[in-house]
Amino acid sequence: MCFAAIIFDGYDLIVYGTVVPTLLGRDEWALTPPEAGRIGSYALMGMLVGAAVVGTVTDLVGRRRIMLGCVTWFSLAMGLCALAPTPELFGLARFVAGIGLGGVVPTAIALTIEYAHPRHRSLTNALMFCGYSVGGILAALIAIPTIPALGWRTMFWIGMAPLVLFVPLAFALLPESPSFLLAKGRRQEAERLAARFGLVLDERDIVAESAPDRQETKRSAVASLFSRSYLVATLLFWLGTAVGLLLVYGLNTWLAQIMRQAGYPLGSALAFLLVLNLGAIIGTPLAGIAADRLGSKRVITAMLLTAAACIFLLSLRLPTLALYALVAVAGACTIGTTILVNAYTANHYPARARATGLGWALAVGRLGAIVGPVYGGLVLASDLGLAANFYAFAIPALVGAVAVALIPRSPVDRREGACEGSAETELASAH
Repeated sequence: MCFAAIIFDGYDLIVYGTVVPTLLGRDEWALTPPEAGRIGSYALMGMLVGAAVVGTVTDLVGRRRIMLGCVTWFSLAMGLCALAPTPELFGLARFVAGIGLGGVVPTAIALTIEYAHPRHRSLTNALMFCGYSVGGILAALIAIPTIPALGWRTMFWIGMAPLVLFVPLAFALLPESPSFLLAKGRRQEAERLAARFGLVLDERDIVAESAPDRQETKRSAVASLFSRSYLVATLLFWLGTAVGLLLVYGLNTWLAQIMRQAGYPLGSALAFLLVLNLGAIIGTPLAGIAADRLGSKRVITAMLLTAAACIFLLSLRLPTLALYALVAVAGACTIGTTILVNAYTANHYPARARATGLGWALAVGRLGAIVGPVYGGLVLASDLGLAANFYAFAIPALVGAVAVALIPRSPVDRREGACEGSAETELASAH
């Protein structure tokens, strides 16, 4: 059910990239690239608000209700987008939709992690979050025949489908979070869910949350992010997260229009958007396996360097098949990278600061998501030439690779390494 919710979330975000070429045309509004870029950022601003609000509200009403409410919210907002008579009202409707979209993502991640097998939580979460790219593929596939035949507004009417396809099923099938039930004193319900799904209830987090010194613990967690041991890593994680989200939302908003400028018809230009997300679906689980074996830092740095190279090569006159291959790899190395960076961030900090470190990185990184569509629009309007559009996204990928490569080892890892070194020395002495 979380996978399905993220599919609709991905569709509703990426659908804007499929209609941008039409909105920039001569019909109806005839937006300029900077105007289209600003509108593209409004949904992401709404997501920032939604993610912030959900963290508070979910403790009051539960994750199940939040999921149902957020999907209903953004589905209705998609109808408002389809009805919008002016660009201003359309942008407002996108902002409203973003509030619901922003609430779905953390809720889906939390439920997935809670119900996944403890040994496969990272892989399960990565597979679940591939739904974002599946939604992008659906948006591109539907747009190719739909926009020329029925107009761009139809794409937003289709975005209301979750009201019929998802909400009734989720109402019947989606279980509540056992940790929420325990926190509310509903132990019998939590135990029934645990027995049904084979879960082991762990009340340690509930006890910690209700402890008298909870606020002091949270303050010390925030302080640890800026301590001498973690400050450099904290700033670099923020930069890496922001760059990754800039690439994801910038490319999903502007890739189709860039390929239109390169001379491709609308259908072929939208196919590049499809391939971008298809590459992410195939590449993200493989990258997750590689990160488990080789280390997150090494794999993420290599992926960002590969993304920069692929995006740069798109500026050359290559056969269409080669361009599709480059776009697919770029999709795996941008969308997939953001998922790996989240896991790397969480694992870098000590347990008491893990959620705080990831939350701050995502909050600051969301600024990169907001900037991405605006940044792409400004570059397209600059008349620097077609190649500049690709250079503009290759450069941030390089910056992200450098940022991740410079992240120092965690103090926890350094201590473990020192202990292993001491043990090896003692063993050698004994021999």
